Amino acid sequence: MTWVEVLKSSHPQVSEKSYPIAVCLSGIFGVAGIQHFYLERWVEAILDLSAFVATFYLLFTGHIFWAILVGAADALHTLIVTILLLTGSFNDGHGKRVCYPGQRLKVGGQ
Repeated sequence: MTWVEVLKSSHPQVSEKSYPIAVCLSGIFGVAGIQHFYLERWVEAILDLSAFVATFYLLFTGHIFWAILVGAADALHTLIVTILLLTGSFNDGHGKRVCYPGQRLKVGGQ
């Protein structure tokens, strides 16, 4: 029995999504929002991908200031999400916590 199975059996609020995969996706492809698609956070995924595409559109159409502004906001959002994932404080699209190995949840899944 893996640590995830043990944690899920005692805490139904634990996500079935893989912590290492979510963290890697956020760290590598975070500005494109790929981790949100994996975690089934559809609205955030579409918004993140839209910001990524908008950054390049603005850059290639000569709107450098707006490209930098949108790109910086997207990068800041990605940094925050990655930190939340690393600390085991991020939920998937079903409201379940994406836990790091050995993480203990308080009663109520908080």
